[in-house]
Amino acid sequence: QVQLVESGGGLVQVGGSLRLSCAASGRTFSNYVMGWFRQAPGKEREFVGAVSWSAESTFYADGVKGRFTISRDNAKNMVYLQMNSLKPEDTAVYYCAADRAFIIALIKKGVMDYWGKGTLVSVSS
Repeated sequence: QVQLVESGGGLVQVGGSLRLSCAASGRTFSNYVMGWFRQAPGKEREFVGAVSWSAESTFYADGVKGRFTISRDNAKNMVYLQMNSLKPEDTAVYYCAADRAFIIALIKKGVMDYWGKGTLVSVSS
């Protein structure tokens, strides 16, 4: 089992920045690919981005590319989502997730083994 706890959400104005954190415990963190997802009110959950086991590769959804950056610190069992130039449409509950395989097609569909409970990001205009 891998336990994931997100933090760092909150209310921010348009154009502002936030950094979300996800703390992992329970298994060897570096064995897991980490992903970020979000679910806006009334919408389905969507893929935001993913980072491979040692951060050698990252992949982002088109809507956040160039604004969001995923990083990880395997020594601290942490993964981060730096969000810049936030827009109202970025308002959502953000979830981190873990899986052993780095198969982008599956990750984009949300096929992940473990999930956190989410943290709310609200962007006000």
